[in-house]
Amino acid sequence: MRAVICGAGIAGLALAGRLHDILGWEVVVLEKAARPRTEGYMIDFFGPGYDAAEAMGVLPWLEELSHPVSEAVFLDEHGQCTARLDYRRFTRALNGRLLSIMRPDLELALRERLSLAVGLRFGVGPARIDPVGHGVRVTLTDGSVIDADLLVGADGLHSSVRAMVFGEERRFVRYLGYHTAAFTFDDPYARDELGERFCLTDTTERQMGLYALRDGRVAAFAVHRSADPRRPADARAALYHEYGSLGWLVPRALAACPPSPRIYYDQVAQIGLPSWSRGRVVLVGDACQAVSLVAGQGASLAIAGAYVLADRLAGAPRIEDALRSYERVWRPVVTDRQRAARKTVRWFVPETERHLRVRRAALRFAGLPGVGRLAGTSLTGKRRPSLGRLASPA
Repeated sequence: MRAVICGAGIAGLALAGRLHDILGWEVVVLEKAARPRTEGYMIDFFGPGYDAAEAMGVLPWLEELSHPVSEAVFLDEHGQCTARLDYRRFTRALNGRLLSIMRPDLELALRERLSLAVGLRFGVGPARIDPVGHGVRVTLTDGSVIDADLLVGADGLHSSVRAMVFGEERRFVRYLGYHTAAFTFDDPYARDELGERFCLTDTTERQMGLYALRDGRVAAFAVHRSADPRRPADARAALYHEYGSLGWLVPRALAACPPSPRIYYDQVAQIGLPSWSRGRVVLVGDACQAVSLVAGQGASLAIAGAYVLADRLAGAPRIEDALRSYERVWRPVVTDRQRAARKTVRWFVPETERHLRVRRAALRFAGLPGVGRLAGTSLTGKRRPSLGRLASPA
């Protein structure tokens, strides 16, 4: 069997390794970007993706690349703490199964684990997709053609595969009213000031978070409300416009902000479509299940979804049966996280001073003895069957 996977991000790389290592498939991964992504933000990695990474043998690499975070601290414009969350409470609540890792480092670990037999091609993507017999013919942007038994769209929120096979993007995107950005910069003073803390501005309408990386750099993560879902032509100018009035270390971060091509910038949105597969074409990761950064667990769900899809393919008599089975068991997990995000989105970046005060009170309450375990457990959403049961074809 041959699979073509479009997208060398978290979901695509996880699926490629699983299909080759466990099923023995021939796998080609296509990535339209010219090189691996270096822009991105820190994620809290836990839940089903953590279980999948452990089962795939990649967890030691993730632990090596992870960053120690002692606490999340909210600061006013003068750098004074207004609220804090002790990360150790959440780690204990999740039985130690929590890592803080940069998204590009997570991709790096998955990419380095790929067999050399997996074809990984950068700078090329699908230009045309046609059903052929019991398979798919993919015409690439460089003019070459690949015939495959299965085509997987793992190409993210703005999936080309989804647009070509299922319809234009606007039909499936639920914009949540935010833009987000991330970049890294060098500033020894800021790094010393941050230590092992994840520090965020305690502000309305917009929020910037800063944290130190192992190599001495500082990473910035920003999110702000916007009625317009369109991404700006100049990301750097947009960041100056949105965050220029904030205090504390934000002016230093903006002064060191790199040019727009080196900034990760996107809308905050979810994806919802009636079916995740059509014939021998299937979607995985954010292409079909984007929950948004508001919900968290996007990377975790990407790896776990790929794991479930691969194991369903291993146990089903027909590829089409496996694709339907994968969606049947995995969609409820995704739907739960999407619903949770829509319920809590107004507190992610408070709209008013009153909302800000309510959030501060909630954060202080979360620090009380016994509440940390409850809050940490609630991060995973409803209790679902274990990853092993979801992946099992039985």
